[in-house]
Amino acid sequence: MSEENLSEYSGDILKIANNLKHFGRMTDPTGSARIKGPCGDEIEFYLVINDGIIEDVKFYTDGCIATKVCGSMAARLATGKTIEDALSISPKQVMDSLQGLPKDHCHCSILAVSALYRAIADYLLKI
Repeated sequence: MSEENLSEYSGDILKIANNLKHFGRMTDPTGSARIKGPCGDEIEFYLVINDGIIEDVKFYTDGCIATKVCGSMAARLATGKTIEDALSISPKQVMDSLQGLPKDHCHCSILAVSALYRAIADYLLKI
């Protein structure tokens, strides 16, 4: 983990940050996106979509813990969903799933969900 102040995070956030199942990059995704948030963190999303179902999701960031856990939660919520269901994932849903996310890091959920939406849009523009 980075050298940021870990004391502002609860145990659940730290557990997720230390077990990022969907963290990484893909070499041949069917949809991908990369965006930079107002805080300066960048996040990338990679999707494998078959028959309208999101079969695999990866994300990558070198941002703060909050960006990592929001990316992880957005990826977890999207995996196995239809495109339409994934487009209904909201930043609030990500925040609600991450009990203990500091209020001053709520923008990280917007960043993660926005990158997910853009990766879906990238896929839709290709088909």
